[in-house]
Amino acid sequence: MREVAFIKQNKEKWLEFEQGFSNNEKKSPDDVANLHIKIMNDLVYAQTYYPKSKVTSYLNKLAKTSFHKVYDSKRTDKNVFLYFFFDKIPLLSYTYRKYIYLSFVVFFICFFIGLLSTFNDESFARQILGNSYVDQTLENIESGDAMAIYKSGSNWGTFIGIYDNNQRVGINMFLSGLFLGIGTGFYIVYNAIMVAVFQAFFYQYNSLFDSLKGIWIHGTYEIFGMIIEAAAGYIIGASILFPGTLKRFQSFKIGFRDAFYIFISTVPFTILAAFLEGYITRYSNVMPTILCFAIIIFSLITISYYYLVLPFVIAKKHGLR
Repeated sequence: MREVAFIKQNKEKWLEFEQGFSNNEKKSPDDVANLHIKIMNDLVYAQTYYPKSKVTSYLNKLAKTSFHKVYDSKRTDKNVFLYFFFDKIPLLSYTYRKYIYLSFVVFFICFFIGLLSTFNDESFARQILGNSYVDQTLENIESGDAMAIYKSGSNWGTFIGIYDNNQRVGINMFLSGLFLGIGTGFYIVYNAIMVAVFQAFFYQYNSLFDSLKGIWIHGTYEIFGMIIEAAAGYIIGASILFPGTLKRFQSFKIGFRDAFYIFISTVPFTILAAFLEGYITRYSNVMPTILCFAIIIFSLITISYYYLVLPFVIAKKHGLR
């Protein structure tokens, strides 16, 4: 079917759908679900035959709107907590997956820039990490305990302090999206470079293995969660810059709400990271190496599955693939 004929055949249905939800008309959950299925069918057809057309972008926006209406109106017997974390968040992660991928790409590009900068400039590590931290770490390396800095303070005090710091960083990542995503970009660039400098510094002083063994026990959840928080910030920025067929404020409300939900989903991982840093990392030098890496691998698998694999599983379950 030619694109013009496709539009003419379905135009009234799309306009009726858009106007109906814009005016907040009351519809039964079944009606909402049926409309969503029709929009999704049209979207799949358009993506197949007119992938670069404006009508495909238009239908994609309608599909997002119908998606939210379906799952806001859907009755479920599941526990609200379980529904939020194992249904709603995976579906949102699937819907906004390109922003999650973007966040990873930006992070790793900046990470490699940080590595190159550290290897090419001896003073770069001090500029990023600070003289006090570098000098203290060098003393620890010379004394044979590169991770000694993680042993200061009590377990509980470290846990609270680290959680507070990491949560502040996450909130900044998220809310900086209000500045069209530019603020979020600044935070992710700085933190990616800092992580790279940190690892390159230990490599230069022959302590890379000790750093990998210790730091990533808590760093896996911490850094991965930070990347997801940055993605939430990008979603806010994109909702302002690219409203599509929606009014800009309406697009912003939807984008901010969805980004907030995704941000909330990172909180348990931030708590876990703080717990591991406060109670486990300090013992990494006396723990069996295999146990350290088992924790790291388990952490990487669980959080990767949650944000990168489970969204596709749940989307398929709901017929969105």
